[in-house]
Amino acid sequence: MDKLFTVILLLNISIAFGQSTLETYRFSKDILSQIDKDTVAWKYQIGATELSFSGYYREVLQVWDKNGVRKPKITLEDSLYFTSSKKVNAKDYIIKQSKSAQIIIINEAHHIPKHRTFIKSLLKELYDNGYRYLGLEALFDSKINETKYPVIETGYYTREPEFGNLISEALKIGFILFSYEASDGKNGKEREIEQAENIQKFIERNPLGKVLIHCGYAHAYENDYPAWGKAMAGRLKENMKIDPLTIDQTMFLERSDRENNHLFIKLNNTKEPIILIDENGKVFNGKSESTQTDIVIIHPPTDYINNRPEWLSNGKKVYVIPHRKIKKHRPLLILAYRNDEFENNGIPADIIEIIDNKIPRELYLRNGIYTIVMKDENYNIINKYNIEIK
Repeated sequence: MDKLFTVILLLNISIAFGQSTLETYRFSKDILSQIDKDTVAWKYQIGATELSFSGYYREVLQVWDKNGVRKPKITLEDSLYFTSSKKVNAKDYIIKQSKSAQIIIINEAHHIPKHRTFIKSLLKELYDNGYRYLGLEALFDSKINETKYPVIETGYYTREPEFGNLISEALKIGFILFSYEASDGKNGKEREIEQAENIQKFIERNPLGKVLIHCGYAHAYENDYPAWGKAMAGRLKENMKIDPLTIDQTMFLERSDRENNHLFIKLNNTKEPIILIDENGKVFNGKSESTQTDIVIIHPPTDYINNRPEWLSNGKKVYVIPHRKIKKHRPLLILAYRNDEFENNGIPADIIEIIDNKIPRELYLRNGIYTIVMKDENYNIINKYNIEIK
């Protein structure tokens, strides 16, 4: 999403829906009501993104699909290709390839937090393989390497908890973060050119470490792209004469109705993101002759535990909110902030909504000290306490 669109998006939300939008993290009913009232053509994009901020993954998929979904055509060719190909763990393959790569560029769909969860899973081993810099298109915080954690003002998409966790984990491991977004007013071709130039300048100033670049959608494409000529990745490759390892997570997006998932998603029963390698040893990177990235990742369909995505629990421990802390208050929005970050406008590590006694009370958290904040339906704080996850 370009910066102009983001500005319009935020203005539209604020004007149309008033006071409740002062809250970044909101009850699902308030966000869904906002979507119903909105009249702009991109309201489902706005709504899905807002829902992702507060952890409503099922609803994210449902709202996004209101943009329109074509039921994918199942072909014998696809079925035979998948069946005959070797299924390789995507993380293991990328880590192996990273040893010989100088630059990795990986994209995301902005409404799918599990893309960030996957990128986060790569960080420690990438660091061990010499990666020291993480470029984020979504980053607008010049002090992030000093403060060591993201805040609301760090960016727009970075408000989502898994994005916040990605940033916090990268900083904890030792990555230096940098922004490469183009200046205000640059869109389309001009934006791609300036993004690539900004990354090149950073690399030339910091030549000793390898670089991981995180971007949205087509910015990771290497070859000719309509209206842009080339996207950021292609221009960086051309300018620096370095062939980056480019990775696409967006070719096969998960749908709210599993029947509308691409066949490759349906057939991925490994429970892990995978890549396909055919009988000739070629990595799957698209079906057309004009492929855009080196690798296409195929995520499995999401399984849910107590109505929460199973992938959200990866590398984390379960903390169950005690009944005595909740008492009779309903509904509740419960946010878990890393130590001292709530007071400084930080990004919650996890969020759950409790509407009735049947709703599970589990938060997924890594080891550490957290401030648990509970808000009522008017977004008043009614309880706050600290815990330690060991």
